[in-house]
Amino acid sequence: MATARAGNRMQSSRGVGHTLTPSLGGRDGSVAGPPSPQGPGKGCPHPRWRRDWHTLPCAKISRRLPISRDKLGCRGYGKPGAVLPAPAAGEDPGSRPAASEPGSRGSRWFFGCSSAPPGLPPAPRALRWCSSSSSCRSSCDTQPSRSHVLAVFDSCRAMEGPSATKEFCPPDTSESQLSLRNVVQITVVKAQDLKSIKSDTSITLVRVEYNGVILGDSSKADVSPNGMANYNFTTSFEYSTDGPNSWVDIAQKPALLTVIEVLQKEKKQKEEKTMPLGQAVLDLLPLLQGQCSFTVLAPLYAASTSPSESLHPEAKCALEVSVCTKKPLLSSSQLSDGNFLSVTLEAAYSVPEAFVPTGPSQNYMACLQIPALGKKEVPLLFMNGILKLDGEKEPLPRPKKWSLANIMAPGALNIPNSFILGGPYEDEDGELNKTKDREFRIQAESMKRIVWDKERRCYLDPAAVLILKNRIAECQYWPVEVCRMPVTSSSKGKTSKADKGDEDRQIFFHGVAYVNMMPLLCPGVKRIRGAFRVFPYQDSEVLEKTKRQQSVLRDLRPQMGLIKEGSGTPGTNSSLSRAVPSKAQREDKEKMSREQEFNRRQYVEAGTFLVMEIKLDKALVPKRLQEELTRRVKEMIPPRPPLPPRTGGAKKAVEDYHNHVASIAVAILSEYHELFGKQLPDQGATDHQTLEEQRRQLNFELNSSGKYFAFKEQLKYAVVKIVREKYLKTTAFETQEQFQAFLSELYVYLVDQMHIALNQLLYEEAASPAPRIRMTDEQLWLFAREAEVNKDYKLASLYHQQRIAQDQHNIQYWLDYGAFCLLLEDTFKAQECFREALSLDPHHVRSLLLCGIVAVMLQHYEEAEIFFEDACCLEPSNVIAWTLSGLFCELQNNNIQAEMAFREAKKKLQVQQARERSISGQGKKQISATSVGSSSLGPEQPLPEGVPDGSAKELPEAGEELTLASVAQEEEAPASEAATEEPSPVSGHSKPPCTIFMKAVEFLTEVNAIQFVRMALAHELLSQQGGPSSAYYLALARTCLLKEEFSKCEECLCEAIRIDFLNPDVWAQKGHLCYLRRDLQEAKECYERTVSFVEDAADMHFVYLRLGSIYLEDKEYGKAKQIYLQACKSSASCLTWLGVGIACYRLGEMVEAEDALSEANALNNSNAEVWAYLALVCLQVSAQQAPRPSLKNTACIPGGGRQLEAEQCYKYASKLGLDDSALLQELHAAQQRLGFGDPSL
Repeated sequence: MATARAGNRMQSSRGVGHTLTPSLGGRDGSVAGPPSPQGPGKGCPHPRWRRDWHTLPCAKISRRLPISRDKLGCRGYGKPGAVLPAPAAGEDPGSRPAASEPGSRGSRWFFGCSSAPPGLPPAPRALRWCSSSSSCRSSCDTQPSRSHVLAVFDSCRAMEGPSATKEFCPPDTSESQLSLRNVVQITVVKAQDLKSIKSDTSITLVRVEYNGVILGDSSKADVSPNGMANYNFTTSFEYSTDGPNSWVDIAQKPALLTVIEVLQKEKKQKEEKTMPLGQAVLDLLPLLQGQCSFTVLAPLYAASTSPSESLHPEAKCALEVSVCTKKPLLSSSQLSDGNFLSVTLEAAYSVPEAFVPTGPSQNYMACLQIPALGKKEVPLLFMNGILKLDGEKEPLPRPKKWSLANIMAPGALNIPNSFILGGPYEDEDGELNKTKDREFRIQAESMKRIVWDKERRCYLDPAAVLILKNRIAECQYWPVEVCRMPVTSSSKGKTSKADKGDEDRQIFFHGVAYVNMMPLLCPGVKRIRGAFRVFPYQDSEVLEKTKRQQSVLRDLRPQMGLIKEGSGTPGTNSSLSRAVPSKAQREDKEKMSREQEFNRRQYVEAGTFLVMEIKLDKALVPKRLQEELTRRVKEMIPPRPPLPPRTGGAKKAVEDYHNHVASIAVAILSEYHELFGKQLPDQGATDHQTLEEQRRQLNFELNSSGKYFAFKEQLKYAVVKIVREKYLKTTAFETQEQFQAFLSELYVYLVDQMHIALNQLLYEEAASPAPRIRMTDEQLWLFAREAEVNKDYKLASLYHQQRIAQDQHNIQYWLDYGAFCLLLEDTFKAQECFREALSLDPHHVRSLLLCGIVAVMLQHYEEAEIFFEDACCLEPSNVIAWTLSGLFCELQNNNIQAEMAFREAKKKLQVQQARERSISGQGKKQISATSVGSSSLGPEQPLPEGVPDGSAKELPEAGEELTLASVAQEEEAPASEAATEEPSPVSGHSKPPCTIFMKAVEFLTEVNAIQFVRMALAHELLSQQGGPSSAYYLALARTCLLKEEFSKCEECLCEAIRIDFLNPDVWAQKGHLCYLRRDLQEAKECYERTVSFVEDAADMHFVYLRLGSIYLEDKEYGKAKQIYLQACKSSASCLTWLGVGIACYRLGEMVEAEDALSEANALNNSNAEVWAYLALVCLQVSAQQAPRPSLKNTACIPGGGRQLEAEQCYKYASKLGLDDSALLQELHAAQQRLGFGDPSL
């Protein structure tokens, strides 16, 4: 029966304002007993009232009168109270606790008032149990007389004394007094669609129960034809912070609403029969979330005792319930600083073989303890686990269940809108989440297991939240204890205290799982879920790992009433047996200890593990919002708005000067026409004397009219602008000589510009300037990379600066220049470049990552944390961002957060790989469908009859279905198998599975962040189960080659070749190593092998360049020409055309050599070697007496010969600093032989 806690005052809405003495009235409020409200001679409306009146409780209870509901049976009696069962046979009535004492169970209290039922005196202050036997009770089944009732009251009043009547007067229960109490009011408004449960239902009532206490029953309500019943029943209960119905209870215990059908009485039936119809569960958690009132439509589930009529699929059987409180249960500070914690215990898998369904019933339990209200520990106990045998896996998703016992509607156990979703094993936070554990997990989930699927919730006040954080920081492992106990009843014999103490300490199959709670201290983490291995419970081990000295199950065992197996044998109560145990007792005790130790070991042998989830409503450590991170980034790197266009400048000043000169020239010409008229072309030329006379007259007219002075003033401002903007002269000159020199220079410049302006005015078409070759972005990037590889860092820097000069708002240009600065280990300059890129776009993830990398190199760790965190927030699907964030956290010794970042990166990578496989699968299906169609039908053959024209368009849809099916199958396969790609049928090269660390290595290698590359490679080495891959050794070799660690690089390349012999990148890298070590023959073999592969290496451009140079040194000019031409075809540059030109020159193909060298000179006119070979070509052409047009974009020199061109080319080669001594010596020899080409000759 239900339990009434101390001080838990409960009353129904109909109890307020009515008599609160022992409830003897019927449903209509009438008094049961003589005189009867039904008229003289009428008896009690309920025939069992007579028995209840004789069995009033006998415990001394102050101001309260309980009536046994199991005897009462009538729903109308005692609505305000609860139930106190009658004492069992042989029970000492005085042993029962008083109503005011805590721990009293199953009691219903009735509060007295100043009025009493008609014909009855006020109730006495205390009543004692009548010591009548069962026979006495049975003799009282007849209707009691009025005198008999009054005699009972008089005897009780006599025992209490003359003041009993006065003391019994209850406190005021007016509405104002009730409003001051902490009361939760529940109103059941109506029921809907009751006919869907039982079609012939006519009369029902609803019962409200909370925390094991029946709050009351409603009056009977008729069910309308559409299945609606109006109850409008209100009841309430009090709550307190630390007593019964506390916040902990409200958080995890729902109210139970039972709809009861009232059956029609049959003939000769003394009382009405009732039958449970359905149950609904009312979750009161919104009251703890700040709501003072809410209304829900609680689904009503059919009771298992109801007829076997099945619910209609569209039935909406539900109860409309309203809940309200006078004031919020939690204050604003408690709501904002507190938290809600929920623990879901799903199942225990791979349980010991000793767990069998046969034999006595067993209770499978688990328990953990958490702080809830300050320092008060609250145990969360999960009982009644269900042992399931081998079979199918548990379905996903599946609903979570309430921890309710003895519920009549199994469907009501499901928590609304709360499901167990599961997920990939690799995403879990616990143990057994590695790829190697996947097969074991899949097999264990379909074998014998114990299923709970229950959720326990708890409110944590601010003090408890702080304690929880501190305890997790002190000890990251929390114990979750598990056990199996028999559910057998105890024997009637008494047990000795010694045996009882042993019994309390003995728990069968006592195990413990250690849950790592440290992830909850990571910013933004609110949930951990995973599998946790179960180990034997040993006090020393638990103390070492969790710093807890007591077992929660041992402390709770007396309260749970668990009975030890085999306790049916009564124990001895003699002092001798306690002091001196017999030998048999000692042997039994030792045997039992050995059995328990054996039972505990079975967890390890079976590999038992628990799957559970711990979730918080708010993270213990809040995560910074994206807005805050963006603001912090902007504070560190303010975005630089583009500068407003300048209205001035040197170019504008010169243009203004030209305009003024043109306007003055037009004005002077107009003045000339006014004086002398327009001279027509057919009038002939004017003689010199006439022109001089006209000039004198024009000067006189301009001076006399003041127009000359106006023209001079008009030019004055234009000249001042030129002086300031072009010559930057704003201060006085120090000496007169400097002033005169500047005036001379300025005068010459102004006269030249005047001539330019006059020419533009007088001639309609000006001579077009020579076309300027503008390099594209791709060309400049290629030239910069060539310079970097050739270690010509000055030229590489020049190319990067040219790219930025072409477009200063291009983020990628700044990032490439910053990566080049990292190669030179110029960290500060790299930081400027990356920050400049970030200032252009504060949301650019790549810029944020590079700023974070540079901040780590400069040991600015706070800034680096902001950069990495902002990158992860802006692009949550970025695998590289999560991986670099994990590497940074590991650098800060924050291993928990690092592991979480790596797990998130793996999750995002799996999603990307699944998407890529889906896309590639669609492409393969389309290709296969096309190939089948082309093989069966010719290109011009019509489709067969009966096949619609649009059938070809439907093929991709079928392919999509197959792709989705294949993706679903791949998700069941191990991650390593899913990530591995099949080898190419042509090259045979198999790509290794891509991991998050190799993706990070690829990115970090591009930006020359060697420090992070080594960290990522270290993780990659540890993550590979079958040993390092070829990609790992290749990446490590590239790093060593960059640092010029040639011996270590050679070792890595040998291992890479041993693992993957057909990888072109490995052979290319080995060729680079041999080329730098000047082992040209070995390099030549490696490069030739690389070129022979069908699949190109990643850096084929440099393979072509270096292999061509080796051919030139070996004087294999034909091969060199072909290799360089392949390089020109893929990515032309100055060096590739130079190689072609050299090869053609050595082969004697002067025309092709000149064309190739001209192309090289057009791409880079500052290459001294190009000018030198052009000089040689000119010398050779001139020696052959084969005059031809000069070089491209140059004028043809009359008279034949190339002497002047050869001399000019030689001058440029010398000016640019030709450092190839052999080539210079060859050039001098040709000049000496031909006698020209060198000005010194």
